[in-house]
Amino acid sequence: GERKGVNKYYPPDFNPEKHGSLNRYHNSHPLRERARKLSQGILIIRFEMPYNIWCDGCKNHIGMGVRYNAEKKKVGNYYTTPIYRFRMKCHLCVNYIEMQTDPANCDYVIVSGAQRKEERWDMEDNEQVLTTEHEKKQKLEMDAMFRLEHGEADRSTLKKALPTLSHIQEAQSAWKDDFALNSMLRKRFREKKKAMQEEEERDEALQAKASLAIPLVPETEDDRRLAALLKFHTLDSYEDKQKLKRTEIISRSWFPPTPGASASSSSSKASSVLKKLAQNRRATPTSSPVTMGHLGIVRRRSREVPESPQHLAETFKSGEPQMPASPRDCSLETAETPKNSRPLRQEKNTSPEAANPQDTPQPCSLSSSLVADYSGSESE
Repeated sequence: GERKGVNKYYPPDFNPEKHGSLNRYHNSHPLRERARKLSQGILIIRFEMPYNIWCDGCKNHIGMGVRYNAEKKKVGNYYTTPIYRFRMKCHLCVNYIEMQTDPANCDYVIVSGAQRKEERWDMEDNEQVLTTEHEKKQKLEMDAMFRLEHGEADRSTLKKALPTLSHIQEAQSAWKDDFALNSMLRKRFREKKKAMQEEEERDEALQAKASLAIPLVPETEDDRRLAALLKFHTLDSYEDKQKLKRTEIISRSWFPPTPGASASSSSSKASSVLKKLAQNRRATPTSSPVTMGHLGIVRRRSREVPESPQHLAETFKSGEPQMPASPRDCSLETAETPKNSRPLRQEKNTSPEAANPQDTPQPCSLSSSLVADYSGSESE
């Protein structure tokens, strides 16, 4: 009430001597709605579930620590300790749950509306300190022999628990000096922070050197041992590499390969033609005369003239077809010959033996034109 009366509005007819407080002036309780059943001895409080339970209405689990607005009332006493009962409504259904305190066992007991989820253990099995029961306490006060036996049992229990108690005392004494502990913790934190900063700087330098954008994992002792066993070096020295490079250059072809299958086929045909010409040149004796048949030159007749069998035989023997000509044919071919055409001349490097009067065509005695025949070669 005093908290709510600070900096509040005081009416003009408010008299502190008569009313005492604003709550008495307004005739209201400081807890407002929570005290609406105070005449029945019921106060609404905020109750927290002491353990896990199962609701009898909806059969749902209600965990420990769930809070409810519970009606609290006094139902009895355990000696001078009052026993309180709490009534609350389940938040999942319309069922009401009632619980009350158990001062004898320092626990809560479910009266109705729920069942406890059994997660309890025996304190004696867990070697916990048990509370002395009322009957046992009366017996210790009245029976001297029982008191003596109980004292002996307590001493034996203390003797067994003495090492554990001494260890706990040493641990507690280590935490006595707060200043020293704080200084030690701060020093350890500074050292750890410095080491982390140095490691972060090393990682950033390595990432910048290797142009990496991935986070680096902290290295371990196994990683260091494995890295020490590895040695990275080239298999060949600089001199060996230079020697291998020179060998490749020497063994490489002088002419670059032409792209395409047609180019390769034409080059192969041209090379075969050149080889064949070279073989023919070697096989041809220098003493034999070079005729127009060897050069692949044949005479094309300007006009068809019947040939005699004797003339055909001579032509076959000499290797070149000779056509009988007349002055009329000569004049006709001279007239049909273009101006830019020139008579075939023998090359200067031809041997004197090759210049045979039989093979040399006369200017006007023949009416045939000279045409080169390359039908024997493989080139297209």
